[in-house]
Amino acid sequence: MNTSALVWTIIVLALVAANLPFLSNRALLVRRLAGPKPLALRLLELCLLYGLVGLLAIALEQRVGRVASQGWEFYAVTACLFLTLAFPGFVYRYLYRRS
Repeated sequence: MNTSALVWTIIVLALVAANLPFLSNRALLVRRLAGPKPLALRLLELCLLYGLVGLLAIALEQRVGRVASQGWEFYAVTACLFLTLAFPGFVYRYLYRRS
């Protein structure tokens, strides 16, 4: 797999992972809850999935070549990008009015 395909794979995976907490009513995508899932739990899942996607991206980067060291700015930008990718799921869950 070439580098361009790996980059697009990570972007698509991040898009799916960012929306999973808002599309699923299960805690950590495994345990069924008695009532509706609170927003705090959804945000915690979002942070955990951000970390998992980041670890997978580092593993794929290491497979291709040398892993570049990153500063805090890189993680701040990728966290904001992950939140931006989560926007469609948030809108669907909290802002979309069902008739």
